[in-house]
Amino acid sequence: MRTQQYIDREEQYGAHNYHPLPVVLEKGNGVFVWDVEGKKYFDFLSAYSAVNQGHCHPRLIKALTVQASTLALTSRAFYNNKLGEWTEFMTRYFGYERMLPMNSGAEGVETALKLARKWAYIIKGIAPNHAKIVVCNGNFHGRTITIVSMSSDPDAYSDYGPYTPGFVNIPYNDLHALEQALSDQDVAAFLIEPIQAEAGVFVPSDGYLKAMRELCTQHNVLFIADEIQTGIGRTGKLLACDYENVRPDILILGKAISGGMYPISCVLADSNIMLTIKPGEHGSTYGGNPIAAAVAIEAIKIVHDEKLADNAQKMGEIFRTEMGRTSSSMIEEIRGKGLLNAISIRPIKGKTAWDVCLSMKEKGVIAKPTHGNIIRFTPPLIITEEQMLDAIERIKEAFSEY
Repeated sequence: MRTQQYIDREEQYGAHNYHPLPVVLEKGNGVFVWDVEGKKYFDFLSAYSAVNQGHCHPRLIKALTVQASTLALTSRAFYNNKLGEWTEFMTRYFGYERMLPMNSGAEGVETALKLARKWAYIIKGIAPNHAKIVVCNGNFHGRTITIVSMSSDPDAYSDYGPYTPGFVNIPYNDLHALEQALSDQDVAAFLIEPIQAEAGVFVPSDGYLKAMRELCTQHNVLFIADEIQTGIGRTGKLLACDYENVRPDILILGKAISGGMYPISCVLADSNIMLTIKPGEHGSTYGGNPIAAAVAIEAIKIVHDEKLADNAQKMGEIFRTEMGRTSSSMIEEIRGKGLLNAISIRPIKGKTAWDVCLSMKEKGVIAKPTHGNIIRFTPPLIITEEQMLDAIERIKEAFSEY
């Protein structure tokens, strides 16, 4: 079958809830993927930062296959011999007392919201059904009804009402607005992405995270960090919060904790928060399964052993510096940290970010626009300097066409 035949089949039988770049992939290795016609590409999306360790990392394949051939799923009706190992590993590595495992990032966010509300009623003493959670405009935390209820993006929430109440939206990176919102005694938590990735890689001002942490402490409000995209070395630190040495009360992880091998997410918190949920009050059939445990442990060890956060820091600086030397009038702004980067595109003569991505595809680099005219550039963290410079030249060639 040819590329268009695969696309046509998916369009005929699948839901139309995505608008993919017209490339059909069938193989991946390291920073590269190949399409069904044998063409090789640099992957500069990394499955929305899930493939930080590179495609088909041999250590992850081994962890997955060994565990899958031994025991795959028990549900949480019984103990298994891997979950305790995983929870101990994660709590020690990230500095928390307890971990609750789930599968998707959205499930992780839902878990954090439940924990915040439980804590609000049981510990803080907010009146029943009055707890509020402050969120930021431009947020992206997932696709469930509750999560889109806090979205400011019409594409995310339109025609999905009625919406879940209890959320207060404020501008991102605005300490004054945050302080005003937290003055409400019914506020239980502040949920934030340390860098807004899906919105277009918006990095807050220096000092914002530290000041935000102090405000949450001052007002007895939980600080929830959604590090599903920003975590696990992507920004040049283990967590984006590490840039200002702030510790969330609740930490949500996903995507790269599996290296793209398996849907895995988790929530970390201390006992005074985590143990507000009792047996039977929350859970998941697949959450905490033995395969997830084995894969997640190995995925984190790879990031540590191969010093991928350090490499992300170095390669990100090269990317932003070299792309900053590009003379294209389409480039409006380059921003990011580590290997979480974006270029804001100025449309010229009807040509947009989508057209640039199509040109990059022809040059052997695949990436995808987000929110109209922003292109996110997030290659696997294993990328070498030689590979990065090669990819940059291809990206520059694509921009030179406009």
